[in-house]
Amino acid sequence: MDERQSLKVLPYLAALGTVLFWASAFAAVKFALDYFSAGSLMLLRFLVASVVLLIVCIIKRAGLPKLRDLPLFSICGVVGVFMYMWFFNMGTNMVAAGISGFIIASVPLFTLVFSIIFLKEKAKATMWIGVIISFLGIVIIAFTQITDLQLNAGVWLLLFAASLAGVFIITQRLLLRKYSVLQATAYPIAIATLFMMIFLPDLLKELPQASLTSIGIVAYLGVFPAALAYLLWGYALAKAKKTVHITSFLYLSPFLASLIAFIWLGEQMPVLAFVGGIVVVAGMVITNLFKNKKRP
Repeated sequence: MDERQSLKVLPYLAALGTVLFWASAFAAVKFALDYFSAGSLMLLRFLVASVVLLIVCIIKRAGLPKLRDLPLFSICGVVGVFMYMWFFNMGTNMVAAGISGFIIASVPLFTLVFSIIFLKEKAKATMWIGVIISFLGIVIIAFTQITDLQLNAGVWLLLFAASLAGVFIITQRLLLRKYSVLQATAYPIAIATLFMMIFLPDLLKELPQASLTSIGIVAYLGVFPAALAYLLWGYALAKAKKTVHITSFLYLSPFLASLIAFIWLGEQMPVLAFVGGIVVVAGMVITNLFKNKKRP
């Protein structure tokens, strides 16, 4: 493989590394929620992430955002990180970690729609077919979460979180047109962390009662699935030709998340939910199989 080919592959390797880290976060968050509330958990996690990223910004001498771009940085941070993490934590607290992973896999559906609306990207009919099939898989999974004729509220929270993740991807892609990966990652996370400070009183109450293991897991969440993963994700978005080509990697996350949850937490995956997961991946395959196919 020559240097040019290697450069083409790197964004996809970065996306795969990101998915591996994010997949590990589902079980880790589920475990940590036994010791922390949703708000205090994400505050502690992103305090760690912000410190790591800001130190890197100082070392790399990354410039500060321009005032006219602060609204976009704020949307990326407040909507795409702060609000996303709160709904993600609340939803994950209500459903199994593996199920949570499958629902969050709907992010590419929202990202594709947002990419067409805001980035003016074009999508082939086959890509839409793949997305629709994947969404049907999510619907199948959702049916496994119905009890007493009511859908688990966690499913709705996670679906909303998935749409917010789509906002993060689109706004970060816009920021990457003018800023480095580090800037487009660190500053939205720092802004989100400032908003998370509303949960500081809860964190101060819960931290002394938490085990060292749970604190260590939250630190891991801050360094790897947050700081490092977001940097890798930003790099992948910046170097890839199309946003949807990178976000399709997110379909791998639920299977990895389910495997980790089974090994770590002993969670069992319902058969119907697994079938839904296969449908989700089938949609991903269709989306990517024909993305580079040229018309005669």
